Amino acid sequence: MNIDEMTPRQIVAELDSYIIGQDNAKKAVAIALRNRLRRKKLAKELRDEIAPKNIIMIGPTGVGKTEIARRLSKLCGAPFIKVEATKYTEVGYVGRDVESMVRDLMSVAMAMVKDELQEGVREEAERRTEEAVLDLLLPGIKKPQPAPVQGEALPAPTGEDTSAGTTREKFRQMLRDGKLEEKSVEVQVSGGGFPTIEVFAGNNMEEMDLNLGNMGNLPNIFGGGKKRKRVTVKRAREILMAEELDKLIDSDRVAEIAKERVEEMGIIFIDEIDKVAGKESRGGADVSREGVQRDILPIVEGSTINTKHGMVDTSHILFIAAGAFHVSKPSDLIPELQGRFPLRVELKDLDAEDFERILTKPQNALITQYMALIGTEDVTLDFTPEAVKRISEIAAQVNSTSENIGARRLHTVMELLLEEVSFTAPEIQGQTIKITPDYVNERLGDVLEDKDLSQYIL
Repeated sequence: MNIDEMTPRQIVAELDSYIIGQDNAKKAVAIALRNRLRRKKLAKELRDEIAPKNIIMIGPTGVGKTEIARRLSKLCGAPFIKVEATKYTEVGYVGRDVESMVRDLMSVAMAMVKDELQEGVREEAERRTEEAVLDLLLPGIKKPQPAPVQGEALPAPTGEDTSAGTTREKFRQMLRDGKLEEKSVEVQVSGGGFPTIEVFAGNNMEEMDLNLGNMGNLPNIFGGGKKRKRVTVKRAREILMAEELDKLIDSDRVAEIAKERVEEMGIIFIDEIDKVAGKESRGGADVSREGVQRDILPIVEGSTINTKHGMVDTSHILFIAAGAFHVSKPSDLIPELQGRFPLRVELKDLDAEDFERILTKPQNALITQYMALIGTEDVTLDFTPEAVKRISEIAAQVNSTSENIGARRLHTVMELLLEEVSFTAPEIQGQTIKITPDYVNERLGDVLEDKDLSQYIL
């Protein structure tokens, strides 16, 4: 179903295929997404006035905050990036400035749009690539002359043309049959590209790729011209295909579509927003955290950011912030920033029942992943329902007695549980390993009984 036709309830149902629980958070993001689609149908005057309802997700690590945002972006095909608030510093300190998150989002959109447009011209690119490869394989043989336009006189046929055409067609068939893949040919490749020039943007150093290709003979000065290289036909096809796809795509058109998509549908997920919250001054590395909030504020409110692909307006980008807020709380953020995140959803801790569903229900369920991985060694894993329940109980127990890392604890428990099977799998091909509660207790019992060992290993 097209995302434009999906109701909030259907969006939540789609998210349920990958994420267990957290219904309030799913409902909030589903409404936010639907509102963006509603906004696109309004008259321009009113559309420009409607700002996205940004969201703050509050909850411990490993409960699904990032996964919800990531799946949402995939669902709607929107440009999406996840950044960590702790990466940024305010202007005046060494580190990345907050505007780079918009540049990163624009780069993601460029790659996304480029891939989509290239799919539309792939057939033509493949045809051109085949001809170019044949030219490399038959350097001394001219291409047969193309058929004349209707009304033109036919060129006098020559034996050379006929012979060349026959030879070319034979090679074409061999090429299509894969008989020439390892044959060596000489192809022109870019000679190492242009240098990356770093310039100062304010007090922070940002990379800016300057295209020097059109500046006279500068490519030769910097070694950016073409050079000849001997490669296999298989590799030559990849190089030529990439070049043909680039030639058939209008880069200005790509930038135009990407910019529109970022401005209308872009999603920026700011993780660990709680780490830059707090009003007391601690000095040292934390001295700039309120400054980071003040730098983020204009981007969330709506400002124009200069990127190498053009100016990007952030007014309608959807921002989803997330944090555990163990030490600080959302009200510790500066008031102006709080106001730009009107929706707050609290994600609950996961219990044993949730873990059991996480292990079996989602499309990418953890047990499904392990069965597929071990299955590549021709070893079958057979988990009984009771064993799955026991694994869930152990994960919940460890989370309650040590640091609560949510569903990520399941990865730790599963790795220790299947360590021996993973190690010996190549030697026991063809066998079925039944995972029962007794097997689970045998593998994990000693670790659970020793609290110090449990905290260290699990």
